Amino acid sequence: MEQYTLSGHLKRYALLPLNLSLIWAAAAVIIFAVCGTVPGLIALAALVAYLVPALLYYYFGRPKVGGALVSFATEYGQIQGHLLKEFAIPYAVLDPQGTVLWLNEAFTELTGKEAGYRRGISGIFPELTADKLPSKKLRTECTLEYGDKTLQAAMQKVVIKELLDLEDGDRRANDNTVIALYIFDETEISSLLKKQEADRIVCGQLSIDNYDEVVDKGDDLQRSLLLALVDRKLTKYFTEVGGIIRKTEPDKYFFIMKKQAMQTLEDGHFSILEDVKNVNVGTDEKMTLSIGIGFGSESMVENAEAARRAIDLALGRGGDQVVIREGYNTRYFGGKTEKMEKYTRVKARVKALALKEILSTKDAVLIMGHKIPDADVLGAAVGIYRCAVSIGKPAHIVMDDPPGTLKKMVDGFTKSPEYGERMFISSRDAKEIISSRIAVVVVDTNKPSNTACEDLLRRTNTVIVLDHHRQGRDIIQNAVLSYIEPYASSASEMVAEVVQYFDEKLKLRPKEADALYGGIMIDTGNFLTRSGVRTFEAAAYLRRSGADVNRIRKLFRDSMDDVRAKSAAISKTEVYKESFAITVCDSEGLKDPTVIAAQTANELLSVVGIKASFALTDYNGVIYISARAIDEVNVQRIMERLGGGGHLNIAGAQLKDVTVDNAVRLLKETINTMQSEGEL
Repeated sequence: MEQYTLSGHLKRYALLPLNLSLIWAAAAVIIFAVCGTVPGLIALAALVAYLVPALLYYYFGRPKVGGALVSFATEYGQIQGHLLKEFAIPYAVLDPQGTVLWLNEAFTELTGKEAGYRRGISGIFPELTADKLPSKKLRTECTLEYGDKTLQAAMQKVVIKELLDLEDGDRRANDNTVIALYIFDETEISSLLKKQEADRIVCGQLSIDNYDEVVDKGDDLQRSLLLALVDRKLTKYFTEVGGIIRKTEPDKYFFIMKKQAMQTLEDGHFSILEDVKNVNVGTDEKMTLSIGIGFGSESMVENAEAARRAIDLALGRGGDQVVIREGYNTRYFGGKTEKMEKYTRVKARVKALALKEILSTKDAVLIMGHKIPDADVLGAAVGIYRCAVSIGKPAHIVMDDPPGTLKKMVDGFTKSPEYGERMFISSRDAKEIISSRIAVVVVDTNKPSNTACEDLLRRTNTVIVLDHHRQGRDIIQNAVLSYIEPYASSASEMVAEVVQYFDEKLKLRPKEADALYGGIMIDTGNFLTRSGVRTFEAAAYLRRSGADVNRIRKLFRDSMDDVRAKSAAISKTEVYKESFAITVCDSEGLKDPTVIAAQTANELLSVVGIKASFALTDYNGVIYISARAIDEVNVQRIMERLGGGGHLNIAGAQLKDVTVDNAVRLLKETINTMQSEGEL
């Protein structure tokens, strides 16, 4: 007879009658001691009568109990296997390499594979590659696309002592482990989630950039007709996609729509920007729009606030564009035309008075520009320096090792007794004196990471920004006063206007006027680019203040090495796609290779057929790109794709951890991508 060994609770249960016999034995002993021999013999006889059947049952009944248990386990295993085979959820067993060992009927029905399929699971679901299978993790999940179905695969690693043959299966395993694969059909859930996402509400604000100019020009009939046509176009544009738009002010609108509708407009690159500019009622005036869109939050209030920040950014970048803010992500559309210059100086006057009020309450002023300062940084910084000193506030310009092109002008200040060496201080010295009672004025940049000393922004609660570059994602957030005018030719032009309204008694000295005039002259390429009415008015004011053009030209003359470097760079220029001039400036032996690259890019624009020029140089392990254009290409959008920024026709970028060849390749890929997307 086959013997079965019982253990655990089952063994204790089988031994219970024998254990109870010990109680009988104790009782018999007590009866012998207390009641005498006869009662004791009776108790002993009763013990024997109980113990003999118990022993016989335990010895002869144990095999039967074991056999019954084995029979139950077998039937249970068969039932379990049957249930797995007919399990409503697709189920399969894989080996650790992903080969199918067994699959149930629901799995074969889903995939159309036979029960004897013994190939890799990736042959059925390509997404289930070896790296998706559970290895170190006991359980992994993966979303699958199978035909028109969306499936969720849950895989569980199972470790067993012995792998028994499964019905219609193979006896194969590695290290006694298998992978249990469950497939859940989430097509309906996925569809509902996509619909829910598509139906999310998007908030937006729209502003007519040049509304005041349109109202001031033309007769009443033309003006009314133009505004009516624009209003009709806007209403039709948004209602066609199921949106609602309402006018909140004569030049401002608020609209809401579903995310799916916004995606439709985005796919069309927000054609309303061009449609509005093409409205013609017999006048030369063209309207441009700025649109800010915010979404990504469950709260309508937060989405509306995101839309407000988005349109502020669109206006700060010069208008004629769409800015979409989704959480912390920002996307841009449009911005292909230059911001129209506004002749009014009201804003400059307001900012000048606000600047004076803020500086008057501080103990001192620190002024800084961007890394590797140029003439525009120096000019604007000197202008703010004069403003601070005129109201009795100590001021310092933060500048580490001014480049060679600025050295003569900087030395002219530091060696003059009326300014002294402390007019310019290093970043280290600035960090030693900074406090909450000191104002920090940032000129010619609005990116904190691009400032000469970013730590200063965090160590004071009074930051003022004056810049003429379009804003991007990375902007100075804690500014108490922000004056950003993308249509201005330079920061020096803006500061020259501020100086005129800062204080009636303020008079610029000739050296200071030279610095401001030089900043405007360099940034405009001797007044050839981005020069408007206000640019020449600022230049005229500086000339009246003592600026000398000949003296300035001598300060910014190039060395013979610089001229040779520019000639060499121009000689090896590649004309890419018959429109884009790309060259590399060798930085070896040059004091200011970034300046030479910028000048090279400027000169390449004089070549017939060139729409945009790009000059690259490797300086201190960073690839600097100077981009220039006249009016056909928006180089600012190209540089933004590379992490930089600037203006429509003057922009730049800095690339780290790449070689010059890789930077050129990346630039070409960006141009190709933007052309395919219709952005160029």
